[in-house]
Amino acid sequence: MALKAVIIPVTPFEQNCTVLWDDETMRGAVSDPGGDLERIEKVIAEQGIVLEKILLTHGHLDHASGAGALAAKYGVPIEGPHRDDQFLISDLRRQGEKYGFPLYPDFEPDPWLEDGDEVGVGNLTFGVRHCPGHTPGHIVFFHQPSQFALVGDVLFKGSIGRTDLPRGDYQTLIESIRDRLWPLGEDITFVPGHGPVSTFGYERKTNPFVADNKLD
Repeated sequence: MALKAVIIPVTPFEQNCTVLWDDETMRGAVSDPGGDLERIEKVIAEQGIVLEKILLTHGHLDHASGAGALAAKYGVPIEGPHRDDQFLISDLRRQGEKYGFPLYPDFEPDPWLEDGDEVGVGNLTFGVRHCPGHTPGHIVFFHQPSQFALVGDVLFKGSIGRTDLPRGDYQTLIESIRDRLWPLGEDITFVPGHGPVSTFGYERKTNPFVADNKLD
């Protein structure tokens, strides 16, 4: 079996939604469907994926807004983020009105996820790391056999997530990257919430915020 993934930039914020699946069972999941649902549904249909669930890294509008509508259409659960992002999930419709997003239906994740949990997609098993700092309930999904991670807005190629939004915290974010991401291994290729993919090893060498020579 092998993990397959297609990255689809969605919403005016160009957020990286990821459609991923187990190519043995063709059962899959969608991570962070913030909007442009017809583009996501097209990939699901073209690849012949049986959608099992929706995964959320955190509760910001561009990542989570469309999750309720997509879950309702396919009759699947929404898993994640950590419960500490409930205040963001509850505010999605108001945020949608503010930024001119479609008014998707409200939803409640089931289950909320904790650090150390595991999530199944087909025959694949993803680990969960709670990585607060950008938001208090931000989580990361990783598939160790494939050296692959979905890190949302924790880490970017050459940058890190914003910490000036409600309940963000810079030092907490730095500690999340150092203590929760780096131990997964330098060879991990990660999909960030925005922009190009990178590896943890490359960021440890070059990222101006969290390179090894920048950390205390």
